[in-house]
Amino acid sequence: MTLYSIPHKLYKAIIIKRPSATCKTPYVADVYIPELDLHTMAHSPSLGCCGLADKDHEVMVHEQTNKKTVCKYVIMLSHIYEKNTHIYVGIHPKLAETLVEQALIHSKIPGLENLREIQREKKYLNSRFDFIGINENGDNFILEVKSVPLSDYDDISAKERKNKDYTAYNVHDKVAYFPDGYRKNKGAVVSPRALKHIQELEEITKTTNIKTYLCYVVQREDANRFQTSILDPIYKEAVKKASENGVTIITLQMKWNSEGNCDLISNKLLTQL
Repeated sequence: MTLYSIPHKLYKAIIIKRPSATCKTPYVADVYIPELDLHTMAHSPSLGCCGLADKDHEVMVHEQTNKKTVCKYVIMLSHIYEKNTHIYVGIHPKLAETLVEQALIHSKIPGLENLREIQREKKYLNSRFDFIGINENGDNFILEVKSVPLSDYDDISAKERKNKDYTAYNVHDKVAYFPDGYRKNKGAVVSPRALKHIQELEEITKTTNIKTYLCYVVQREDANRFQTSILDPIYKEAVKKASENGVTIITLQMKWNSEGNCDLISNKLLTQL
C-alpha cells in the first residue's frame, strides 16, 4: 500500500558542493536542478548521509514553503542507479517519523493496531521519544524511531568494501544496517543519542508497566534483511540486551519512487540484533 506521499513536486538535483561555497554550514549544499536549469542552495538536514547527499550525487528536492529560509529547496530523497535498477532512499530525518505515524494510524505495525491514543515527541525520563500512546487494551506505550538509509552487500567498513567484488550479487540482496557515520575516535559510539534512547527504553521496561518499542525504518527497497551494525559493538550489544529485557524491536521496510510516493513493503523484515 502507499503509506505516504510527499505533498510537494519533487525535482531531480545534482549536488555540486557540500558545504555550499556561499553558506559554509555542512547543512547546506550547492545543487543544480536540470528541469529548471537552476543553480541554487538546498538544505541538507541529513548532512552527507554517508555519501547519499554528497558531491556529484543525485537527489530529489522540493521547494520550501517558508520563503524566509536561506535555502529555497530541501533534500528529501537520494537516487541510486545500480545494476539497471533505480532505487530511491528517504534521507530527510523527519521522513521516518512521518512514515511510522502513518503506519500507526493505519494499524500496519504488529502489536500496535487500533490504538486509542497517539502523541508525538513527548518527554519521559531524560529523553524526548517520538511517540507515546495507549494501545487497544488500554496499556501505555512508548515508541522511538530510527531511520535506516544505508544498506550494502556486507556490513563492513568502506575501506574493506573497496577490496571486494560484488558484481555477481543481486542488487536486492543487501543488508540494511544502523548506525553508521563519522566518529572522531576509533571505537567510539556512532550515535550517543541512539545509545541513550535504547538504554532508557530498557530502563522504562524494567521499572514500569509501559510497553516500549524501537522501530527501525529501512527507507530503501534493495535490502532483504536488517541488522544493528557490527561497526558499533557497544550499540549492538545495548540493543540485544534491551530486547532480551523486553523492549520490542520492529523493522519496517519502505519503497520510495521519484514522485515521492512511499509504499510499505514489509513490517516483518528479517532482523539480526
